[in-house]
Amino acid sequence: MRLKEEQIKRLAEKVYADLAADGLIVPSRERGAAVEGIVKAIMQDINRDQNLERDAERMLDQTIAAMGAAAADIDRHKMLRMIKEKLARERKIVQ
Repeated sequence: MRLKEEQIKRLAEKVYADLAADGLIVPSRERGAAVEGIVKAIMQDINRDQNLERDAERMLDQTIAAMGAAAADIDRHKMLRMIKEKLARERKIVQ
């Protein structure tokens, strides 16, 4: 799912407000800077996930091409999920 920039900003505002309300953070600078930091972290996570998805698709395509006719019986969705999980473990990405 692709989030729009405004949705990410609202999410970051909500995260900041919830953390502050629960006393889990004590801001040392203005709210805007903290929210922008949260936005940046969310964007980095989204980009990392998109890269993982792209790399998994590429590996799957290469695997299927190498298998030739034997690949006809492969459940593409299941295989993609397995490759993504393997890549995520290797890259230490929590899925």
